[in-house]
Parts: sequence; structure tokens; C-alpha cells
Amino acid sequence: MNPVQINNIDHADLRVSPRAGAAFGDAANQAPIFPAEFEEAQREFAIIFRRRDDGLHAYVLLGLDRDENLFLAGDHWTSRYVPASHRRGPFSIGMVRDAAGDGPGEAMVQVDLDDPRVGDDDGLPLFLEHGGNAPYLDHVTGVLRLLYAGMESAPAAYAALDAAGLLAPVTLTIDVSEERRYTVPDVLVVDIERLAALTGEPLERLHRSGLLRLAILAAVSLANIQGLIARKQALPRASG
Repeated sequence: MNPVQINNIDHADLRVSPRAGAAFGDAANQAPIFPAEFEEAQREFAIIFRRRDDGLHAYVLLGLDRDENLFLAGDHWTSRYVPASHRRGPFSIGMVRDAAGDGPGEAMVQVDLDDPRVGDDDGLPLFLEHGGNAPYLDHVTGVLRLLYAGMESAPAAYAALDAAGLLAPVTLTIDVSEERRYTVPDVLVVDIERLAALTGEPLERLHRSGLLRLAILAAVSLANIQGLIARKQALPRASG
């Protein structure tokens, strides 16, 4: 990797292709998401949680086999929404400190010059002719801002759902056919019965914080497992 900070002088003519693909890490059967994505993500994907050493994380299910993304077709996604962790492409956030090295630094957009999508003549420009941000760079900046804010807000949000007793450990059992059954172990999902049983101060607290809506979105998203099964069934038998 060769991340460099973007500026409109050194990179005035730089173009970057927004294409996706297995070569760019998009062939994954799960993708991390953050609270700001739940609204759109729940229309396409099942949202699950996993408990890691550093706390809870939310993911969307993209496939059933290893390195399988059923929403990826060649160089593009077929879903209406693409998780921000994949939508960012070869861009990232770098913290730039002042000469004295004081303070946390300023978040700046970086691009990986070693990524084959960077410098693609058929790609999209990052800057306008007279130096302002092109629409693609504005889009990428918004995606990175969502990721940056999500990494800050997600731990407390998911911990609050857990503290309210809404996250239940399960092993998902997914039957694609009579002969093919997949299991997704060690996950947590929002338990709809526990959610319905919430009353009084715990319910009011979640409602005031906006986390009740987050829990509802995660709970209803599990219906998308049926869509995942349909995508898997549509594949040639030899692929799965």
C-alpha cells in the first residue's frame, strides 16, 4: 500500500475508477456496517452482531460460502445499497498532525497509489478543472466521514442494545435446499420477543437515544435471509 494525502495540485488530473471486484476485497461473505447505515442496509441485507475482544460489531450477510458475495457481479454490486466499508474504494482517512506533533491531528482524505483503480484513464476525476472537488471526491469524503463517525459512535450504541437485553446469541441455520444447509455460528441478533417486551424506563431510554429504531431495523432485516437464499439458489450448482 502507498497511501498519500490528496491535494488539488499534485493530483489535479488524477482519475480513480469506482469499480468493485474480488481483487479489491469485495468477495467477502460479511461486511461491517455502522449505525448510520442501518436504514438503507436493512432493505437489502440481514444485520447480525458479533462479539469481539474490543466489543460488539455489526455486520451484513453477503454470502454463505467462504469468500462469497452474492451481491457482486464482476466489477459491480447488484444491491441497491453498498456498505460504506466497500464503497470507500482505495480511499482512507489519515490523521495529519502539525509540525509540533501536538493534539490528535486533522482527518484528511488519502488514496492508495498502488491500487490499480488509481490512475485509470477511464476513471472519474477527483478535482474540477479549476481546483474544486469533483462530485466523486465529495461522495468519497461523505463515505469516509460516515465510517469515521461510525467507529466513534458504534461501540456505545451496540453496548446499549446489549445492556437492554436485546441481543440474543444464536447459530443461524440456513437451508438452501434439502441437501444443502449452512450454519452461521457465534452471532447475535436482535430478539424480536425481547424487543416487544420492553416497557417503562428502558424502553423510553432507548427511544430517546434513537437506539430503539436501530434495534427495530436490525430485527426486521433478518427477513432478508430469504433473499440471500434465493440468490444462492440462482447460482449454478457447481459453484456452491
